[in-house]
This record gives sequence, C-alpha cells and structure tokens, in this order.
Amino acid sequence: MVLILDNNNKRAIGLGAALSFVGQANDVLAEEQYAPSIIDRNQEPIFVLGALQHASHEALIKSHPAVPFLLIGETLRPLLSLPNVIGLITEPFSQEVTMQLLHDCQQYLRMLPNKENKLQNKSFDGLVGETEAVKNVRFLISQVAKTDANVLILGESGTGKEVVARNVHLLSKRAHGPFVPVNCGAIPGELLESELFGHEKGAFTGAISARKGRFELAQGGTLFLDEIGDMPLQMQVKLLRVLQERTYERVGGTKPIQADVRVIAATHRNLETMIEEGKFREDLFYRLNVFPIENPSLNERAEDITLLLKELTRRVNEQSGNSVKFTDRAVESLKAHAWPGNIRELANLVERMVIMFPDKVVDVTDLPQKYRYIEVEAFEPEYPEELLEKDAFNELFSEGFSDDEEDTLVQDFTSQTADVGLLPDEGIELKEYLAELEIDLITQALERYDYVVARAAEILGVRRTTLVEKMKKYNLNRD
Repeated sequence: MVLILDNNNKRAIGLGAALSFVGQANDVLAEEQYAPSIIDRNQEPIFVLGALQHASHEALIKSHPAVPFLLIGETLRPLLSLPNVIGLITEPFSQEVTMQLLHDCQQYLRMLPNKENKLQNKSFDGLVGETEAVKNVRFLISQVAKTDANVLILGESGTGKEVVARNVHLLSKRAHGPFVPVNCGAIPGELLESELFGHEKGAFTGAISARKGRFELAQGGTLFLDEIGDMPLQMQVKLLRVLQERTYERVGGTKPIQADVRVIAATHRNLETMIEEGKFREDLFYRLNVFPIENPSLNERAEDITLLLKELTRRVNEQSGNSVKFTDRAVESLKAHAWPGNIRELANLVERMVIMFPDKVVDVTDLPQKYRYIEVEAFEPEYPEELLEKDAFNELFSEGFSDDEEDTLVQDFTSQTADVGLLPDEGIELKEYLAELEIDLITQALERYDYVVARAAEILGVRRTTLVEKMKKYNLNRD
C-alpha cells in the first residue's frame, strides 16, 4: 500500500490516479488524517510525502525507520540524505521513474534486517546454511509457500531437493495436510500409473482389492514428484491432464476424483535439453515450471559446511548416541573438496567418521585420503621411557612379527639362544637379559635391511617411532 500525505490536494490526487492506473493500491491522506497507527494498520506501507503545514518532514521520516519514503518536490531534496528516503519524484509524474522508485521501496522492505531475522526464525526444517545461495532459496520458499502454484526444484543429486519441497509444504496453508513423496525413477513405468492414481479391484492381474494412489493419499496436502525427468512419456500425458483438469480416475475406474493437491516436482536433469531430444513434454514442463527454485550444489555453498557438519552430527547422534567433532583445519580441508555427491556425500562422511572416531576429535590426517587438501604432519606423541619399554616387550613377545617372517625369526632366535638353556640355579638379571636380547634382535633386523629403519620396524612388528627410540637408547646407529 502506498500512502500519499500531501497538503497539495490536486497533486496528491493526480499521483494517486497515476498509481491506480498501473494497478498499485494507494490512499491519499490529508495532514490532519495522519496518525502513526495508520502505518501499523497497513502491511508493508510505502510513504509518499509532499507539502506539510504543521508536521516536520524529517521528524516524521526518522520516527519510522522501517518504512521507505518517497518525496514530492525539489524543496525536499536535502532530505535524500536520510537512509530510508528512497528517492524524489517531481511533476509531471513519469510512470517509468515512479515504477522504478516503487520497486526500490519494495526492495527496502524485503531486505529489512528485522525481516531477515523473522525469515530465519521460520520453521525451515533441515535447511541449514547462511550463504547468500541458501538465503535466496529460503526467500523463494517463503514467497511461493503462500500460494498453490506448482513448483519445480532443480539441482544436482544429493543437494536436498526433498528438503526444499518439504519446507514449501510446511510453510503453506496445506501444512496440516499430508506430504507424500514419490520417486518417479524408482517405480517401473508400467506400475507408475497405478502408484499415482490408484486402481480398482480387478483392474489388472493381481489387483485383488481397490487401492488409493498417491494423489488420493495427498488430498488436501502436497504431492512431491521427485526425479520427474525419469517419468515415461505416456505417464507425462496423464499427469499433464490431471494438472490441467484437476481430476483423475483410478486405473480400471470411471468415477472422476477431484485432485485437491499441490504438486511440487524435482529433477537433476536438464529438462529443456530433454525436450529438444523428445524425451520430455514441453507442455508439461511449462505446467510444472510455474515457480522454479534452483537448489545450489554444496560446492557453491562451501562456507555452509561448518553448519552442515553440526546439523549432520546432531542427526547421527540422535540415531546412534555417538558424536564427533572436527578441527578447524579439517573443516577447511573439507571446504576445498568438490563434493560431487553434495550433502548426501557429506552426510555419509560424517556417519563414517562417527563410526571410526566415536566422541572424538577428527583432524585432517584422520579424514579419508581424498578429503585431505591441507598438508599437515601427523602428530606423533613421545611417551615416557617406562611406557616405551613395556610396549616394546609386549610387542616383541606377543604378536610382534608378521606371518611371512615368523618362521625365519623363530629359527634365528632358536639358534641364537640355544646355548642359553634353562634358568640357572643362581638366577639372572631379567632386565639386563631382556635388554641384551632386544639389542640382538634389533641389530639383526637393522643389518638384514641395511639399516633401513622402516623395513626393520616392519620385520620386528613395532612402530617406526618405537624402533627409533630404541636405537637412540642403545646407540645402535650405523657407524
């Protein structure tokens, strides 16, 4: 609504007539009719200020910072410095200039900070993100949800097209009705008609009873046709008829059923290319494409990965009771990935990390190789000497050797220790004895592989860092 407040009555009426001519609702007010409550009674008002006798233009404009103002007359030009003054119009009124200024006023109202917060506070179920791409999707959802227009959601596989469709449903007047999804690509073409429209008893072999279709189940609510690009051509004709006539019959039936259903379709295919190839009906495309929503790929909204990780982790935690956290550099590494599988791929990765590192912190080196885009050195802890000795003894005398080398090592060990015999009556210094044995085995391994520490550690069945510590301890470096 445009509110015109101007003591120049002739000018105000002329502007009002010009606005009415282009279909813009308006109301002409005299100064004595104005009250602050008038603005509150009008949804998204635009104020046009002209000549005033008693009120202060500047005070009036400043008292309503959320309202865009247009000014009439050159005498008010100094007030253009105020932020919510959008522009100046002069006589004779130009339709082109006036319409452009009205558009700018509408943009001012649409992008108000408090309105952005209200939009964010709406129940956008699962639609996580703060990038401009996601904010634009939210805006489109909030605009089309108020209507019954057909919606076509476009985007790559795994971007969450069903999430968008569900949010359109939840914010619509049909929110209390059913939301019925159908994957057109997952149902064989010969069964799709029965699945969508239902069938009567005896309609075909195996139809032992009447059955409601998805259109009937979605009555009063929303029907989501996912992967509409995979629908056979013969079914496209029947769907088009339902969208045009808003009636259908069950398979094998003659009774028309009214379709009080909002249809939302989605696809990852390029339907316009399919039309050129004769694989999709052009008339159906235009029926569905009343209000298209482009769902961005994860690669286009990489900055949302931090928020998505929190949301996906929360969902996995609800299901399994386990959680996981990611270091900042792990998150940065994930942002560098191309994500061909989009959010579905990210969700799978989160679930995998929860399984591998339940309730732990994941770093870059813990990620699968293809997600490592940051060169970092893996943390290798240094342990106290007593822990290293205990660990080495356990590994040496338990399962420390690989199967293919075990027989050889046993023979070497037997030949080296054949003269040891049984425990002497006078006893031994066990610690020294084990140390000498350890030195002997380490030396054999090092000499066998020409002091290549990694190979020696492998044959001994210990970690490389453990072997390096032992070599330092016993001074076993090559001379």
